[in-house]
Amino acid sequence: MTTTVPAAARAFAELGRDFYTRGWVLGTSGNFSAVVSDRPLRLAITASSVSKGSIRPANVLTVDDAGVPVAGRKGTPGRPSAETLLHVAVVRTLGAGAVLHTHSVWSTSLSELHAAEGGVRLSGFEMLKGLERVRTHEHTEWLPIFDNDQDMSRLARRVEAVLRKSPDVHGFLLRGHGLYTWGDDLPQARRHVEIFEFLLETTGRLLTLRGTRQA
Repeated sequence: MTTTVPAAARAFAELGRDFYTRGWVLGTSGNFSAVVSDRPLRLAITASSVSKGSIRPANVLTVDDAGVPVAGRKGTPGRPSAETLLHVAVVRTLGAGAVLHTHSVWSTSLSELHAAEGGVRLSGFEMLKGLERVRTHEHTEWLPIFDNDQDMSRLARRVEAVLRKSPDVHGFLLRGHGLYTWGDDLPQARRHVEIFEFLLETTGRLLTLRGTRQA
């Protein structure tokens, strides 16, 4: 499902204000993208080093399927995030219409805590039913964890390989970095962010409470 660059920019601004207030995209962390063309593939994506709490139209760029900026408004400042290739990998592999990356305390903490296991297993929570196609709290959601890598091409290939083998996952974590999730469109992707951030915070708080009781 595609949108337009102006519509994506307005949605990113509203998402950014909300997520910033919740502490999910502090500083200049996080990045948002939405598909604006299928053929050829084009993504509207937030520029690098921009506070997501104050996104302006000029902070939204258009990139191709290699993550390279394409012609747009003359004088548009900024450059796409270094992680643009991860957005492209998700869209190309799963056909997502939007990809959102947050950088919350809980997603970052649990990505470190469960790194050796290769992922976080989420099961038994009613909120799991907020994920697309999930109909029961008995569902077990596997959230893969990838070691962060400054070589984004290499990391994108690893992400793409895992998503091809496990196309039913709804997100993944980068170790020490945060959450990536997606949807058919921005509203669905936003819902997935809210669901995962709730589940990750709940899981983290339960671990803390259990540790306190055992101390």
